[in-house]
Order: sequence, then C-alpha cells, then structure tokens
Amino acid sequence: MFHKKHSPYADRLRSLARFDGLSDADLTRIADRGTHLTSPAGWSLMAEGTPADKAYLLLDGEASVRMHGEEIARLGTGDFLGEVALVTHGLRTASVVSTTPLELIHFTAEAVAELSEQIPQFARALEETARDRLAHDRGSDA
Repeated sequence: MFHKKHSPYADRLRSLARFDGLSDADLTRIADRGTHLTSPAGWSLMAEGTPADKAYLLLDGEASVRMHGEEIARLGTGDFLGEVALVTHGLRTASVVSTTPLELIHFTAEAVAELSEQIPQFARALEETARDRLAHDRGSDA
C-alpha cells in the first residue's frame, strides 16, 4: 500500500499555537498546499495598495509591516502575512519588508481559499488575524 510521505513542514506547523489540535493529515495538507521559500533581509514581500494574490506563513525570522511608509508592527514566527486583503477581498492595507532572513510558506489565493474551505481552523486563524489587524489599524489612525 502506498503511503504519502510526511511533510517536514507539517512538523514545523505543529509547534505553532494557531494550529493546536489539527490532525497530522490537516497539517500535512496545509504544508503541502504551500511552497517553502526563503527571503533575505530587506526584501519587499508585498506593497500597500496592490491586489491580493498570495499570503505567507512565517516559519522563522522577522518582518516589518508598514503603512504609508511608517512601521506599524513587527511580525515573527507563526504569523500570517498578507491575509487581510485576501479575507476582505480588497487591496493590500500595508507593505511588508523582511528585517531578517525569512523562512516562509507561500500560499496562492487559490490555496488559501481551498484550505479555508477544507480546514475550518485554518479559515478561523486567517479571519481572526485579519480582524485583529484591522482593529489595530483603525485604532492607530484615531
């Protein structure tokens, strides 16, 4: 009988609190649906005001979130990047630049939609993150 090889990135996802309670199959599905990437420090991952076509899950490193050229947040291991525009079906609300070398999982918009449909906890994690970030952004503009 053929058994699918276990993804090494599924083990990395298991250590992230946002994925507590997910089965090995779900973790493998998430890891396999994305593409593992690395990025050098100083790399622009997305630009404010552009259309949303991808999101990332940060496995290691730190990134700066910038609105109108000013840093509004730092993101690290376990954080999603680029989820707000995908969840709201709008333009990017901020730019993201790596401040250290990064290790990430890249998800296309289609992969995010598919995983959100198949794994409710993945959808909740994206929606909660987007809601928290939008609330923070509104508060910082006040």
